[in-house]
Amino acid sequence: MRARITLCVVKISRFLLSLLGRGGSLPGQIGLKLDGQILQKIKYPKEIILVTGTNGKTTTTNMVYRLMQKKYKHVICNVRGDNLLVGIAALFLRNTKMKLQVDADCAVIEVDELNVPHVLKRVPVTKVLINNFFRDQLDRAGEMESVVGKVSKALEDFQCALILNADDPNVVRLADTSKQAHVYFFGVDKNSESKEISNEASEGKFCFRCNHQLEYAYYQYSHIGHFACPNCGFGNNDRYVQASDVNLDTQSFVVENTTFHAPQDALYAIYNATGLIALAKLMDIPFANVQDLLKNFELKDGRMESFNIGRNVLLNLVKNPTGANEVMKYIMRDPEDKDIVIVLNDNDQDGTDVSWIWDAHFDLLVDTHTKHIICAGKRAYDMALRLKYEGYIGNLIVSESLEGSIDELKKLDDHAYVIATYTALQSMRKILRRNEK
Repeated sequence: MRARITLCVVKISRFLLSLLGRGGSLPGQIGLKLDGQILQKIKYPKEIILVTGTNGKTTTTNMVYRLMQKKYKHVICNVRGDNLLVGIAALFLRNTKMKLQVDADCAVIEVDELNVPHVLKRVPVTKVLINNFFRDQLDRAGEMESVVGKVSKALEDFQCALILNADDPNVVRLADTSKQAHVYFFGVDKNSESKEISNEASEGKFCFRCNHQLEYAYYQYSHIGHFACPNCGFGNNDRYVQASDVNLDTQSFVVENTTFHAPQDALYAIYNATGLIALAKLMDIPFANVQDLLKNFELKDGRMESFNIGRNVLLNLVKNPTGANEVMKYIMRDPEDKDIVIVLNDNDQDGTDVSWIWDAHFDLLVDTHTKHIICAGKRAYDMALRLKYEGYIGNLIVSESLEGSIDELKKLDDHAYVIATYTALQSMRKILRRNEK
């Protein structure tokens, strides 16, 4: 009876909030407040796919969601990234009938790393896809070791499919502690972007099993690459799916003699897509369905999103050193003169500790073709100082106002890019949309 009353209150609150143009995860928060066991009392679809990791969660979740729509009649997903427990609760409760049955054939859920233990305790997840672990939001999450430890503990009793990035030692280590899971690894071959030596932040330096230093045949970015422990063999895993013949110029790669088109010409996009292919193979979904999805996939949520304000502007999210590095690498592959807006906020959702900008390689932007950099947001001056220390001697403009930064950008005529932290992303999307021609 309590569960039905709670569900009724949640549905009423959701309706009232919708009248006010609000909603989001608040109904889930209300549901959990009224009945802390509500998620354990509802009946779920047989297939529940959980996607987590530091970078690429939202993109990968949306790709998985669209792929599952080709297999199932009714799929639900937190496509907007409400990935905390209250957001997951809101998703399931708004799709639950009064008989306490979730009205769906399949659920795809993006889950924040720290919330994985809370979700797995309450929801009968059937598949977990994990792409990477990086340092992120130190004020909230702490060091990466703490995050991985919590996810590892949560997976100890997991008995279903665990799809892991074989090229991230901090992801691979989960296989050792997930004794009851069925583990499937995916990875990416050496390619023109791979390097034998990396000067980027490398959390995966030592073997999880025996503490010997790991040896890398090549690095893709940060600590992602083909590694193994020379002492105990940690990292020598059979690959369920392996991407080869990677060509970022054509945005193509090959898996099992099938050519796929990556959504973006970046290595992290190849990894997102390869994880998706591993899931498809495991679920007997034809590769032709994945090919069609990847060829036409656009997230349009501030991830490589284009706007025309008289000339094309590309908007992207950054939130930690590794993500920032990959976005900057992408920008600097453009050989033409360019103007870049960098928006740095320090709100709770961004992480109040912005010291991560000193770990990111902003030296990548120090180039004669980087004509102007406009720093905006609550910590615009911190960003400008960081660029000064890096040796940038081009035109550096500070405009704390987001509107003002786009006004400055409109005065220029080079190729244009905007990168923004989490709480600035949607605001910048709205501003750029208002300025579209």
